[in-house]
Amino acid sequence: MKTYLVGGAVRDKLLGRPVKERDWLISGATPEQLNALGYQQVGKDFPVFLHPKTHEEYALPRYQRNNINSSPVSIEEDLTRRDLTINALAQGTNGEIIDPCGGQNDLKRRILRHTPSFTEDPIRTLRLARFAARYQELGFNIAPETKQLVQQMAASGDLDNLVPERVWAEIAKALTEDNAHIFIKTLHETGVLTTVLPEVDCLFGVPQHKSYHPEIDTGLHTLLTLQQACGLSDNPQVRFAALVHDLGKGNTPAEILPSHYGHEARGAKLIKPLCKRLRIPNAWRDLAIPVAHHHLHCHRAFELRPKTLLKIIMGLDALRHPQRFEQFLLVCEADVRGRTGMENREYPQADFLRAVYQAVIGVDAKKISQSVSAPQHIAMRLHRERLHAISNITHN
Repeated sequence: MKTYLVGGAVRDKLLGRPVKERDWLISGATPEQLNALGYQQVGKDFPVFLHPKTHEEYALPRYQRNNINSSPVSIEEDLTRRDLTINALAQGTNGEIIDPCGGQNDLKRRILRHTPSFTEDPIRTLRLARFAARYQELGFNIAPETKQLVQQMAASGDLDNLVPERVWAEIAKALTEDNAHIFIKTLHETGVLTTVLPEVDCLFGVPQHKSYHPEIDTGLHTLLTLQQACGLSDNPQVRFAALVHDLGKGNTPAEILPSHYGHEARGAKLIKPLCKRLRIPNAWRDLAIPVAHHHLHCHRAFELRPKTLLKIIMGLDALRHPQRFEQFLLVCEADVRGRTGMENREYPQADFLRAVYQAVIGVDAKKISQSVSAPQHIAMRLHRERLHAISNITHN
């Protein structure tokens, strides 16, 4: 029985990066032997075992976990069943590195390459894109043969039956990466995006007015906006809202291109079914929809009437969710900066809307409710007072 540190912990140690999580594997043992040694088994289908003292998780090799009653298998067999060569690494207690797929060489050459068993689990196509985003700054590139393999998998329909929860789990993790736009770019280039996020994929190739969007292509603008959102906020919900803020441009009638009249409302309608399909949490959806609906209003904030400004705040349910209002402003700023040559553009609309918001919340609802004799008139009076408070801001 031998114990190994495996996977990402070994990879990151060799890269000189901090190790956030340690995965252990025990080779040459059976569940009965581990139970006899005091390990506590957790789970049935793919069990792991808690160490009797450290309570860290230890797993059996993958062949063996797929058939718990099978004979013990070697560490090399386990590693060849992993996704990428740089993850197919193990380190023994004596410091030796087990590397059956050439992962160390690929780490040195900064290459993301598939293992022989990559195609066993199509979700690995998204994991590959996620690693491309994570290690972008270190200069990693996807091996041409790996990109070609993923393209073949996407074209053959291998991804059509992916479990929505697993797809979303990978997308959500990718949105925590500082270069999340590389994840989307990679999925598009490999043909995976058209299956997992067709609403985003169809934006590529859609033209916009050059005067507003020097980059012209809506898909490119989406990538630039997501990149800006990552720079402005580490909140993945903000980044998701940036990713889907312009979905309505994907179904703009061809005869009005490159204009996109009404794309805000069209895009908002697309977000709800997308979130339902991928089982996306409600909090993410509840930010993304009003962002799609109101981001152009935010850009034109100085031109808007008090009634429209109040509509934005109420549409975000910002009185009950003030953090959502700030998140909305961040996405709108990312949208403006997500254009070629405008990356450092100032966005005074955000401070203006913050002042409008403060004016609205400064209206004393309790005082009004006590001063109005007829309860049915409270909401009307409150609305009027809020409009008056906004007018004082806009006229100054």
